[in-house]
Amino acid sequence: MKFGPLNANIEVLAVALILFAIVFLWLRRLLPRINEVLAERADRTEGALERAEAIRAEASAEHAGAQALLAEARRDAARVTQAAREEGAALIAAAREDGLREREALLADGQALIEAERAAAEAELRLTVPELAAELASRIIGERVPAAAPTHP
Repeated sequence: MKFGPLNANIEVLAVALILFAIVFLWLRRLLPRINEVLAERADRTEGALERAEAIRAEASAEHAGAQALLAEARRDAARVTQAAREEGAALIAAAREDGLREREALLADGQALIEAERAAAEAELRLTVPELAAELASRIIGERVPAAAPTHP
């Protein structure tokens, strides 16, 4: 029997049809399992992606929290540094003020001491000047000149 221009052999067609039916039935039975495995694989991949995204979001949140904590620590450090600078400046100003008061007290004490010594020297000179003047005049004149009595102002 002839089937058109292809001249197909009936036995070959029958064997091919039987093999096709066997492969078709085998694939029909195997295909749901393959689809199951592919669906499970897709679920695992999507689950892994979702978990990775959740971990990434958590890490991002922790990073933001750490950055905020670090910024707060920097602000605290700046406040402490500023307070220390202000306290140091106040201590320096107080020390400078104490030093100036001490200097003024020392200058006043020194001035008083100088004034007392000048007054003592002046008093001593008032006592000895008449004698020294008389002795000097005696040397110049060649005669003894009596010393005048000391004067008190």
